[in-house]
Amino acid sequence: MYRIWGLIAIFLIVAGCKTAKMPGSQFSSKGFSWDNATVYFMLTDRFYNGDKSNDFQHPKDAQPAPLRGYMGGDVKGITQKIKEGYFDSLGVDVLWMTPLVENIEGSVDEGTGRSYGFHGYWTKDWTAIDKRVGTPSEVAEMVKTAHAHGIRVIMDAVINHTGPVTPMDVKWPEEWVKTGPRCVYKDYASTVNCTLVDNLPDVRTESTSEVNLPPSLVEKWKKEGRYEQEVKELDEFFKSTGYPRRPYFYIIKWLTDLIKDYGIDGYRVDTAKHTEEQVWNDLYKEAAKAYEIWKKAHSNELKGATDFYMVGEVYNYYINNGRIYDFGDKQVDYYNFGFHALINFDFKSDAHMPYEKLFTKYNVALHGPLQGKSVLNYISSHDDGGPFDKERKMALDAGTKLLLTQGAAQIYYGDETARTLTAKADGDATLRSFMNWDEMNQADKKAVLQHWQKIGQFRKRHPAIGAGSHNKISDVPYVFSRTLKTDNTEDAVVIALDVTKDYGMADVSILTTNGRVRDAYSGKIHKAIGGKVRVDKGKVYLFEKI
Repeated sequence: MYRIWGLIAIFLIVAGCKTAKMPGSQFSSKGFSWDNATVYFMLTDRFYNGDKSNDFQHPKDAQPAPLRGYMGGDVKGITQKIKEGYFDSLGVDVLWMTPLVENIEGSVDEGTGRSYGFHGYWTKDWTAIDKRVGTPSEVAEMVKTAHAHGIRVIMDAVINHTGPVTPMDVKWPEEWVKTGPRCVYKDYASTVNCTLVDNLPDVRTESTSEVNLPPSLVEKWKKEGRYEQEVKELDEFFKSTGYPRRPYFYIIKWLTDLIKDYGIDGYRVDTAKHTEEQVWNDLYKEAAKAYEIWKKAHSNELKGATDFYMVGEVYNYYINNGRIYDFGDKQVDYYNFGFHALINFDFKSDAHMPYEKLFTKYNVALHGPLQGKSVLNYISSHDDGGPFDKERKMALDAGTKLLLTQGAAQIYYGDETARTLTAKADGDATLRSFMNWDEMNQADKKAVLQHWQKIGQFRKRHPAIGAGSHNKISDVPYVFSRTLKTDNTEDAVVIALDVTKDYGMADVSILTTNGRVRDAYSGKIHKAIGGKVRVDKGKVYLFEKI
């Protein structure tokens, strides 16, 4: 059973696949901040099937192992859920989806069974959208629709490797990729200049030699009638930038085209520590330029002036480390190489801390060693076999801690509906079941979703939550404030959690002395007397000015 701890009766809930309006949704946000972003991360193939005509049919003699093949989720499905307001109801202001570029056709036969590139990380052609998840026009519509809802879009950027070699897919030339040695993680070289796993060709990002286009790509483009155009654009890119025709500069060109073509607002950089850090500096430089070109051509599409955003997956980076990742023989500050934030592998364990200990830790880090930068916190993900609350027994507490902790928050699809993380499959596939839309009418799932919606909307309206300063007001009841004051934003909230006595008095004097405040969790208005309001046992209070 989930920890309901005295939640009020369920109402204004999602019914089926429709999204209800939650208390407080009529209140406007104080403005978007990447430091306070609520990022919804989904495996595109596993989220929602909006177009069954593009569903991939696996060969009869090469069926996938459980949860290791395509299941039908697509870009149209994401667009449909944006239009329905699903993400608005959660307070989501950033969508992150797995790579949409064309992946390998065949499967790899591993010990855990036959696997296909449904996840998007096995690139075949960086210049094409994978037809199994959508078309270029559908991607353009999805991004434009997201922008119309005030939602930014980030995608995965993969430069470290191509897709595995299969009988249906040609291996990239030796001057482009290597297939050994295998990474052993003893030092910088054995982490960076190596292959992650067998049969996953590693792009020679360390190479200083210029290379020609792979013959297989040339042949493919010619069949598709776009060879001359692609070559012309490459010639213009290398001439205008002065970059040598090294492997990774080709890929940077192709990745920045996605920004110019669709208006991608940021990249989540995959396997960042497995590539020389200068690669990411170069990617960010060109991505930022491409984003400015896109914004100039689409000045009315997205409200709020923000720069291109990059968050890095430096596996096993912990907020405890401040700005440094230590390879043993070399220390790297990835924040100096184009990254605004790094994925924080600490949070899934930190979430077991009591609230005040947790919030104080992040306040000290983000207003100390990481001042001016941020982290992306998560409780579960697509490849972390040790998430917080794997059995989903604390789904409410997970939402409270993730969404109220400083830094950006990453919701992995289904965190908000307690989607199973223990599906019957092997390896990472256990974490990658299809989104549990069919469970939405269950009372326990509704309760979890409503809880996440209320806190998520509150967080979206108040950048002080993720980007502000934390201050404990009282222990009993447990009450704290978050405040933020910049040249552009002034924001303050007061929050009460885990009220242990029958009732207590919460000090909201930073909001008002004898005026009114609104509890965004219940939607009720409270009158402050002498700067205090009553809070009752077991409830969550999210106070904001009216």
